[in-house]
Amino acid sequence: MKQVILSFALLLTLASCTGGKSNQSNENVNMNTTEEKAKEVAGRKNFGADHALVTTPQPCVMIATWDKDHNPDVMMAAWAGQLDYKQIVISLARHKTTENLEQTGAFTVSFADERTVAESDYFGLVSGNKVSDKVARVRFTVTPSPNVDAPIINEYPLTLECRVVSFEDGMLIGEVVNQSADESILTDGKVDLAKLKPIVFDAAGMCYRAVGDSVGQAWGSGKKFQ
Repeated sequence: MKQVILSFALLLTLASCTGGKSNQSNENVNMNTTEEKAKEVAGRKNFGADHALVTTPQPCVMIATWDKDHNPDVMMAAWAGQLDYKQIVISLARHKTTENLEQTGAFTVSFADERTVAESDYFGLVSGNKVSDKVARVRFTVTPSPNVDAPIINEYPLTLECRVVSFEDGMLIGEVVNQSADESILTDGKVDLAKLKPIVFDAAGMCYRAVGDSVGQAWGSGKKFQ
C-alpha cells in the first residue's frame, strides 16, 4: 500500500461502534428526525434511512481511560471525527468509559490496525463493567500519558492524548493536546498509513477492512479541471 494523507489517520471518518457495540440509543439518535418515509430514487436500490450503509466505512477508534481503581480500560467506538483543528468528537452511550471520563476528564484515542484486529474487536465485545482486566487479558501493556490523566496503549502505534472539553447528550468533545507515533509507522517523519495499516468497519458486510492504496493527491488530483 502507498502512503495516504494524515487526515484519515487523525480520525478517519464519522461512524459508530462496531457490530453489536452500542452507541446512542435509537431514541436519542432519532430525536430530531421525522418518521416520514423516504421517497425512492429511481434506478437505484433504496434502503431508507435506517440501514447499516449510512456512513460506511467506519473507523475503528480505540478509547482508553483509567477507571476509579486506576486500571486501564479500552473500548472500540466509531462514531468519531475531527471537529476542529485540535478537537475531536465521539458519540457515546453510557459505558464504563463514560464513567471513567467523568472522573478523570481525559482519554486517549488510538486506531485499530491489521495487527490488532482480534484484540481490538475484543475490546468492543466485552464491557469493562464486567471484565476489569480487559487490557491484561489480551496481553497489551500501557504507559501513563505524560500530558493527560489517561493510559497510552503501547501496542497501538498512533495515539492522540485528549482532554474532555464537554460531554453532553451523548456527544464527547475532546481537545487533542498531543499526538505520538511509533517510529515504525513513520516515513520522512510523517505518519504513513501504509505502515500503520489501520482498519475500518464495513457495516454492510459486518467485517473489518484494511485501508487501501492511495488513489489520488489531496488538493492536487482535481487541478486538471482548473
